[in-house]
Amino acid sequence: MLNNKSVLITGGTGSFGRKMVEVILRYFTPRRLIVYSRDELKQYEMAKVFTRKQYPCMRYLIGDVRDKDRLFRAFNDVDFVIHAAALKHVPIAEYNPFEVIKTNILGSQNVIECAIDQGISKIIGLSTDKATSPVNLYGATKLCADKLFLAGSSYVGSRNCSISVVRYGNVLASRGSVIPLFLEQRASGVLSVTDPRMTRFWITLEEACHFVLFTFSVMTGREIFIPKLPSMALNEMASAIAPGCRIETIGIRPGEKLHEKMIAGDDARRVVEFEDHYRELAITHDRDGYIAAQGGAAVADGFEYCSHTNAWQLSPDELLRIIESLQMAPGGTGATPPLKTRWKIRT
Repeated sequence: MLNNKSVLITGGTGSFGRKMVEVILRYFTPRRLIVYSRDELKQYEMAKVFTRKQYPCMRYLIGDVRDKDRLFRAFNDVDFVIHAAALKHVPIAEYNPFEVIKTNILGSQNVIECAIDQGISKIIGLSTDKATSPVNLYGATKLCADKLFLAGSSYVGSRNCSISVVRYGNVLASRGSVIPLFLEQRASGVLSVTDPRMTRFWITLEEACHFVLFTFSVMTGREIFIPKLPSMALNEMASAIAPGCRIETIGIRPGEKLHEKMIAGDDARRVVEFEDHYRELAITHDRDGYIAAQGGAAVADGFEYCSHTNAWQLSPDELLRIIESLQMAPGGTGATPPLKTRWKIRT
């Protein structure tokens, strides 16, 4: 699918971007694989791992999604775009709202407009469970970005350009996540938990990359792709990682939810269910016509996909096997996560 094609990843030096580069190079031989980001130090460090000598397709471009002129130039002769650049730290977003809006909303608009004008074949924007019924600014900006991506098809005209979104849950053992914190606190005998009742959807970086590449192979545009994922409560996670340790409840932080949603009940009338994922369609889409052409089945009215009512719960043994594989893998990102779900990459 990506062989002899040009692929660009905005925010390409982040956790997801680095892993996506690794996965693409494992399965494909792209003509160019472009890392587009603002941080020259991260690019310098990444270029020592994915060198031009070993991977002649690699390109590293300094740029910001806020800078439309630079973005337009970077998109020249590109076939596929993965938009992963975002400001995503919830408390920092609340304190710096103008900056988050400039990157997450206006930056997404720049990506869409430049991609259309440069004739990009397929564009995927990365979303988050926090974009569903948002309670903080970060989630609100990502919801707005999702809407922009779904509406972007209205501006395509006669061009062959498909624009869709991928929305998934918390990434296991990513930088700043709760698992590295629990592993660090385990030695002290006390683990700090915001609220033991709190539940989250969980996915590994490897699986997130697989799902995005799967989405490229089936997307038609104006869809939000939502993987079926396991959930787990924080108290169960803490007990599995550090049995015998005391759990200290510190309270939910401002802007956090007790449970996360990836599909809200009011959106159910636009959702199509497949074996291992859901697709939420734009309000301009005909769901019955989409099902007739693409397959799948309509969900019941009022259906919600929530972390605390999710039938697939991650067991303590599964969690420990995942953590073991992530710690053993180079770079701590894991190559073969032992979760049940798999999305086939069409090579």
